[in-house]
Amino acid sequence: MIYKKEERKPQIWFCIGHFINDIYTGFLNPIMPFIAEQVRISMPVATIILSCSHIFSSLLQPFFGFFADKMRKRALIFWGLICTAIFISLAPAVNNLALMILCIVLGSLGSSLFHPQSLGLISKFSKSDIVRNMGIFIAFGTLGFSVGPLLSSTIAQYFGLEKMPFLAFLGVIWALLMFKMVPKFSDTTEAKPKINFAQAIKDILSSRQLNILNVIAMLKSLIQTSCSILLPFLWKSMGYSKFQIGLALFCFIFLGGLSSLLSPRFEKKIGTAKVFYVSMILTFPMMIIFMLTYKNCPVISFIIYALMGFVTMFATPITMSMAQKVLPQYKSIIGGFINGFSWGVVAIAMSVIGFIAQATSIVPVLVVLSFIPAVCSVMVKYINIKEQN
Repeated sequence: MIYKKEERKPQIWFCIGHFINDIYTGFLNPIMPFIAEQVRISMPVATIILSCSHIFSSLLQPFFGFFADKMRKRALIFWGLICTAIFISLAPAVNNLALMILCIVLGSLGSSLFHPQSLGLISKFSKSDIVRNMGIFIAFGTLGFSVGPLLSSTIAQYFGLEKMPFLAFLGVIWALLMFKMVPKFSDTTEAKPKINFAQAIKDILSSRQLNILNVIAMLKSLIQTSCSILLPFLWKSMGYSKFQIGLALFCFIFLGGLSSLLSPRFEKKIGTAKVFYVSMILTFPMMIIFMLTYKNCPVISFIIYALMGFVTMFATPITMSMAQKVLPQYKSIIGGFINGFSWGVVAIAMSVIGFIAQATSIVPVLVVLSFIPAVCSVMVKYINIKEQN
């Protein structure tokens, strides 16, 4: 039996590893408008490139999750973090468009390797309070994702894009430390799981509970991704600096990480359903306020934007823990679906949304997108919440 003290050690390493990995995944959004100007590409093309980053870092996660559930090695978390650190750090310094895209793809694949196995291992090493530990793990990743824009925009603003590759050392060093410190489990007496990928996907897709939770994850990803990708282009056109854009994204994602950390406590006080409703409905009126204030009252719009990050991520750890309880034998694959596949589907949609925003206007498009989760919040009543609690 694993006791709390024995749980804490691997969880600390996983959480900090998640923090560092997601620092790199947050690098590109605030500086992409300036990279686009440097390599002479339009906003829709830059949106497609960022979408490809999300596709390769997210859409393949269920596939890598299958190998994570099947294997008894820790290799994916180490090599994933190393690839993410090296190639994402190189991408902003590369002036050749094709080579830059290659670096982004390889770095994104590294993130896709890291996430499913780490999500599965957090659940494996959590015997006392899975929801709380999952919330902490997700919060660390979100906090890292929030630090990424601030760090990359600061380096770009004061040192130049060519200095970004030096940041790779942080991820590589931590991956090597994790290899030494994370407990091995290849020699465990547990029977090696026999998992058929096709059967696993069939079981997951045939579960109404999982389908609803996955759609909810997609809708929340839609808001977070669209706000993170499109608004930097709006702010650049309004004359904001790299650092100011990075600071705005930092606050948006930082409060999202804070909400992931706090949501299990709110769940106990107000109930699971209300947490979902808050997360899905409130972004719509907040986006309307943002639309009415971003030109004439930038401070108010900034505060509203940051609070939207808190609301958007409010139900994330609950969504993940509920999904993994439905079919616990597929923890990593389900982690890949909720944390990855949903983002990948949204990334594909963003390729089209970027062209629509270019042809019309960014903020009205965001208002329409925020209306979709509010309408779809009716799905919450079909979740078997009582069974999960």
